[in-house]
Amino acid sequence: MDLYDSQRSMRHMRKLAMQRGVVAILDVGSSKIACLVLRFDGSGRMSDEGEIGSLAGQSGFRVIGAATTRSRGVRFGEITAMQETERAVRTALQAAQKMANIRVDHVIACFSGAEPRSYGLDAQIDLEGQVVSEQDVAQVLASCDVPEYGEDREVLHAQPVNFAIDNRSGLSDPRGQLGNSLSVDMHMLTVNAAAVQHLAHCIKRCDLELAGIASSAYVSGISALVEDEQELGAACIDLGGGSTSISIFIGKHMIYADSVRMGGDHITSDISMGLQVPTNNAERIKTFYGGVHATGMDDREMIDIGGDTGDYEHDRRTVSRAELIGIMRPRVEEILEEVRARLDAAGFDHLPSQQIVLTGGGSQIPGLDGLASKILGQQVRLGRPLRVHGLPQAATGPSFASAVGLALFAANPQDEWWDFDIPADRYPARSLKRAVKWFRDNW
Repeated sequence: MDLYDSQRSMRHMRKLAMQRGVVAILDVGSSKIACLVLRFDGSGRMSDEGEIGSLAGQSGFRVIGAATTRSRGVRFGEITAMQETERAVRTALQAAQKMANIRVDHVIACFSGAEPRSYGLDAQIDLEGQVVSEQDVAQVLASCDVPEYGEDREVLHAQPVNFAIDNRSGLSDPRGQLGNSLSVDMHMLTVNAAAVQHLAHCIKRCDLELAGIASSAYVSGISALVEDEQELGAACIDLGGGSTSISIFIGKHMIYADSVRMGGDHITSDISMGLQVPTNNAERIKTFYGGVHATGMDDREMIDIGGDTGDYEHDRRTVSRAELIGIMRPRVEEILEEVRARLDAAGFDHLPSQQIVLTGGGSQIPGLDGLASKILGQQVRLGRPLRVHGLPQAATGPSFASAVGLALFAANPQDEWWDFDIPADRYPARSLKRAVKWFRDNW
């Protein structure tokens, strides 16, 4: 497992960054690249002790630099033009370093897209009445049958989400407890290997060390779902520019992630084509006048869609807000229908609580929550990221959910498979269908 070693070396880099006390957070998106510089003050859980997988409250760090720049060379959340993306990453990074007044060597990055696939794995070992040790945890994780996920895929996350000793399920950390058998449920997320390699290569070209990598579906859920939602069951829908990420949490762990290759940029290009205006003009119209729910008033509200073609008649056009909504709504519905199909496939309706939280830049379209609750048929709310120390006001909106979540993930990483000394030659090949099968059995 080649990624196994690279994940380990990233964990090592993260420890070095912690010792230095600063790390950069990089959210590489299709519409913007956001960079935060974190300073760790040594408090909070920065050590290896503590519960397995507990994502503690955000303690121990503050944001000392923040910057965003328009993304370049990224489509559907994946890098398509390396040099352009590299330039954009450098721009965001330099601006954030300047604000923080410090040089940063280590970066933890997240990205969306890359066709995530979720697997539910499980395993059981005998304890013979002994106390559960670190080795037992490693052994039970190693006993999970890893599916054949394909040559061109890499494991991005492999997290134990539930331990059971004998018949006591729902343990977050079994170490130190007695029993006859130890079992584990694990969630494994694989992504397109090329997407990870491109991102790693881009960061290397910027003369930075990669100290961690995460799925933006996961980190958005960490920051936009409140603790109760993460505990009782909820889905986080992050409407980005080039893709829409979906994650499902229960028992404080992510148990499913997916993404839809559509986002806010697609709505913008529909407006651009429908009104025959340039993209940046369409983006402005969307931001100031957009919506998905037309009332009688919207027939009368006229929007000036002036251009700068030099053709006076063409540049003087107006359009009613109702017409604009008529262009936007079908695309928004299409995105939400796709999201619904993914939630159904995951068995979301089997969870005890089915809260849905919308976040990301695209979630700011007026009336979206109402339309989403119609299509998704659940309680829907709009989510902003958790407040973290030192975050500038401009970075507190929903479009920063994944960047803030990544900061929380950097400060309190959840235990993953590679944190335990598992023999790397264990590589069983029993295929497992793509679904979280223990949804129905355990909750």
